[in-house]
Amino acid sequence: MFNLPSLHSMALMLPAIILGLTFHEYAHGLVADRLGDHTARYHGRLTINPLAHVDPIGFLLLFLAGFGWAKPVPVNPYNLKGDIRQGMLLISLAGPATNLLLAFLSALLLGAFGNLGLPYFVQIMYYMILINVVLAVFNLLPIPPLDGSKILAGILPGEQKWLYHLETYGIIILIILIFTGAIQVLFRFVVSPIANFFFALAGY
Repeated sequence: MFNLPSLHSMALMLPAIILGLTFHEYAHGLVADRLGDHTARYHGRLTINPLAHVDPIGFLLLFLAGFGWAKPVPVNPYNLKGDIRQGMLLISLAGPATNLLLAFLSALLLGAFGNLGLPYFVQIMYYMILINVVLAVFNLLPIPPLDGSKILAGILPGEQKWLYHLETYGIIILIILIFTGAIQVLFRFVVSPIANFFFALAGY
C-alpha cells in the first residue's frame, strides 16, 4: 500500500511537510490564544518551531501514504471567551484554513517566479500546494479527533453527544478508511480538483 518515495523526492517534499504541519498547529494555538485560552502558550506550542509540533508517525505517513498529522495543540474550551461551540469551531477551522492559505500563497509564488529557472523551485512549490491541500482536506473529515468533527459539532444544533462518543472509535474508522482505499478515492475527487485549481492559478 505504501510506496516509499526516493530520497530526492523526500527532500523536495520536506519544506512543504514541515511548514504545513507547523503552521496548521500554530494557527490552532494562535486563534485559541486570541479567544482567551492560553493553554497552547503555557505548553510552548504557540511557536513556529517545527520541533514543538511534528508528530513522528504523522510526519512519516505524509511521505509514505500522502497524508498525516502533527501533535494536536492542547485547548481548554472552558477558558474561551463567549460561546464555547463557536470558539471551538473557529479554532478547528484555523488549521485547515491556514493550509489552504499556504497553498494559495505557494501558487502565487509559483506563478511569479516559476519561469526564472531557480533550482528545484517549481518542484518545491508543487509539493507546497499539493501537501497543504491534502492536510486541509484530510483534517476536514468529520471523524474525531480530526478538525472536521469539531467544526461539525459547532455547526449542527444541539450538543451532538454522538460525535464525542464516536471519538473512541475515530482512529479505528480512519484505519479502515485508509486500508480500504476510501481515503484515496476521497483525495482523487476532492484533493485533485482543489490542487489543480491552485496549479491553474499559477499558470501550470
